[in-house]
Amino acid sequence: MKKLFILVFVTFLFFGGIPTNGLKAQAESVVTISINGLNVREGPGLSYRVVKQVKQGESFKLLKEENEWIQIKLSNNQNGWVANWLVQKKNNQISMSNQNEDSIGQITVNGLRVRNGPGTSFQTIGHLNKGNQVTIKERNENWIKISTSSIVGWVSNEFVNIPNKQETEQSKTPSNNTEEVATGIINANSLNVRSDATLQSNIIGKLQKGDQVKVLSTTKEWTQISFQGKSAWISSEFINLSSPSPTNGPKETKPPTSSGIIGTVTANGLNIRSKADLSGKIVGNVSKGSSFNILEEVNNWSKIEFSSKQYGWVASWYLDKSVPETTPTQSQEVKESFITILHDGTNIRSGPAVSTSVALRANQGDQFPVKSLKGDWYEITLKDGSSAYIAGWIVSVSGSAPQVEKPGAEAHLKSKTIIIDPGHGGGDNGTTGARGTFEKELTLRTAKLLYDKLRASGANVILTRTNDTYFSLRSRVSTAHYHKADAFISIHYDSILDRSVRGMTSYYYHSFQRPLAEAVHSSTISQTKLKDRGVRFGDYHVLRENSQKAILLELGYLSNPAEETTVTSPQYQESAATGIFNGLAKYFKTNL
Repeated sequence: MKKLFILVFVTFLFFGGIPTNGLKAQAESVVTISINGLNVREGPGLSYRVVKQVKQGESFKLLKEENEWIQIKLSNNQNGWVANWLVQKKNNQISMSNQNEDSIGQITVNGLRVRNGPGTSFQTIGHLNKGNQVTIKERNENWIKISTSSIVGWVSNEFVNIPNKQETEQSKTPSNNTEEVATGIINANSLNVRSDATLQSNIIGKLQKGDQVKVLSTTKEWTQISFQGKSAWISSEFINLSSPSPTNGPKETKPPTSSGIIGTVTANGLNIRSKADLSGKIVGNVSKGSSFNILEEVNNWSKIEFSSKQYGWVASWYLDKSVPETTPTQSQEVKESFITILHDGTNIRSGPAVSTSVALRANQGDQFPVKSLKGDWYEITLKDGSSAYIAGWIVSVSGSAPQVEKPGAEAHLKSKTIIIDPGHGGGDNGTTGARGTFEKELTLRTAKLLYDKLRASGANVILTRTNDTYFSLRSRVSTAHYHKADAFISIHYDSILDRSVRGMTSYYYHSFQRPLAEAVHSSTISQTKLKDRGVRFGDYHVLRENSQKAILLELGYLSNPAEETTVTSPQYQESAATGIFNGLAKYFKTNL
């Protein structure tokens, strides 16, 4: 027996000392200890001798990873192993993955809103103007955290130019669009044609009154045209745009009806497109502060009437949506809509205010028809035919009635511990889409955007993985248990042999998990406009073995080619992260 032990020990020393390249971490990886008195062991397992204890907050260089253990470099050239669910990897923090820390950017529009978090639901804390220089602190695929001498906050990356860096299609300003979208007629003599959209750029030619030009893109101040076969710029003040050709958009056979929601533009130079997609031709431009009735919404694009009987699509991401203000004695009529109660014991009141008496207490799943909307309250019809009121932000709504969302969602997330679990990773690709998308990559994209929003709201956010590595189901659950998570969100994308199936489904296992699933599901459906496949019981390990409030989200079908195109777009990713964020805020607000 002794000889056998010696043989096993020698074998371990020999093979254990061979580096496994697939398990090595990046050279500059750092981990931070999450608890006090964490045992550091000689090897990757609980059976190994403890060589040291480390304190919460201490940071160490990450040497390599093996299954659920991480080797770290201690002082005095000593190494040791710690459990990966008890530390956080700091170098791969999500908003940093695409950042150029302390690089310089330049604002490309006037009146750009600076927010206290990466999303339009966050409070506006200031404005920047075209030409302002900013320091880039953090980035994700849609938002940039900037700083100046007077303000630190988040702005849309569409309106920040970072010199000497090749930006993605979505990050470029309108000047990068070389697609012909319309024609225009010059209304001034001897109009300067410039090489760029600034008065300081070179004059490369002149145009005369009555000249007709091809328009490539427009902003409030400048219009991009085709001049002598090249892209050039003229002042928007001296050109009259002609109506777009029929190919720029479908003709309206009758005026669309309004959804009852007002959209206010939050950025200058917002392009209007011929269809609800970035591939649509630019048929116009609207300025910051302009308001329009939203006629229709498709995949986070809003249809508006931007001039008399001319319709187009704008990205909903750049609209502040609101319901027209009503006085206590006025109401907005709502047709063919129902509200659904999300939680047992919800108060239905005699008037549109929390100070009025409780007329009835309803239970989860109860539905009532909506008569009208008064401020943030739905007037509903009870079973006996009488009218009563319920707060719009604590129910879900179906039909033409707008979903009421209370501002300041971040207030309800502060100090909450939320685990984000991007499904799959490493050798586990998850499903593969009809067009080749790996589920493991898409879940991480969604998690990155959600992480930044939650962190900006003051939540304690922990990711089960921050890069393309495998993390066992047991370790994912252990992370939730150890940190006593207030919410565990497992992010996935679905697949099925029938390629026509589409939509979003949310799952829970234990009954105490269902209210969280209901709240997040309704908000995400409202934000993304995917087909609603409902909230269902799901026998998944990360739910079944989880004693915390845990849910699993299937955010669309990669097996459906059209839906795969939708869910992989930056607009959808932003909408999905915003929907989950709002749903979490709604849940914590009503479950304090």
